Amino acid sequence: MNDFQAIADRVEIEALRGEFTDAAMMRDRPRLASLFLPDGALRMPNIPVELVGRDEILAGGERLQSQWDFFVQTTHPGTILLDGDTATGRAYIQELARTLDGRQGLNYAVYHDRYQRTGEGWRFAERRYEVRYLDTSPLAGTAPDAAQGGSGTTPAPAASFADPVPAERLERAAAALRANGFGVEILDDAAAARVRVKDLVPEGASVLTGASETLRLSGIDEDINTGERYDAVRPRVLAIDRATGADEIRRLVAGPDFVVNSVAAVTETGSLVLASGSGSQLPANAGGAARAIWIVGAQKVVPDLSTALRRVEEHALPLENVRAQAAYGVPSAVNRLLVLNAEPHPGRGTVLLLREAIGY
Repeated sequence: MNDFQAIADRVEIEALRGEFTDAAMMRDRPRLASLFLPDGALRMPNIPVELVGRDEILAGGERLQSQWDFFVQTTHPGTILLDGDTATGRAYIQELARTLDGRQGLNYAVYHDRYQRTGEGWRFAERRYEVRYLDTSPLAGTAPDAAQGGSGTTPAPAASFADPVPAERLERAAAALRANGFGVEILDDAAAARVRVKDLVPEGASVLTGASETLRLSGIDEDINTGERYDAVRPRVLAIDRATGADEIRRLVAGPDFVVNSVAAVTETGSLVLASGSGSQLPANAGGAARAIWIVGAQKVVPDLSTALRRVEEHALPLENVRAQAAYGVPSAVNRLLVLNAEPHPGRGTVLLLREAIGY
């Protein structure tokens, strides 16, 4: 290898490392994934994360970046050792970050790299991230306001928990949910969701519906629990004597083919939050049902888990308390909470996000 080729290779590898930081800062996940070989690997043992292949790197980047309030990465030049069409090297990293759930810190780290020359130029064969210093003390700074041109800003909360969020926040929640393994569709309104549920749930399936205002107002509850299209679980449960048939009820509601429900909140970090007084419907949502469909109005999208819990207590509970008093003569309570942070079984859980507000 001549000296000019060696210089050109070093310049290109350094540009590759700079492009990685730029793609991370600009939240350009497809571009970041394209900087790796098709079977390249990004390994961060301290998180822990191990992503192999461009698809995993893309999905993992969506999952991580959807959690940021702000993120700043600075790359400092390190070593490069050339060996024909391959090379190894190290890059030195300083990072400031805060996530939407309040975790924050300053760290200094090293990327241990392997590079490969391709027809498209140099690409990462592997990046292995090693933290050398971590300070989790509260950061004094804040993310710049969107009006000032900031690119990593905290999503502004809706005017109230009853107002539908704008389209960009709905898309942000959808991307985070997909990165966490949920299927997601964004639909215009409850009428579209009603049609979609009929497409998703085959005739004859056993279906449990949650005690949901969203389902009632949309007509989905009526579609499932009346007529003979489905093996509806709720009418069967209501016909059983609760004093003598408690075990039968428990078995029926725990493992249907489908559970169709809503949630109290969905976070822009990709979690679903369900609240219940008795807890009877939670097992099916958590994993007991073979398939789950959640219909969620746009007013239920919140930035993070702490805001989701506040929405449950300050908004959903008072409204559900009024309904429970009228329906059962007793107050409601948040005795059980279910937080679904991810769906480990691909294809099991589908979230139908609506552009309109419905339910509470």
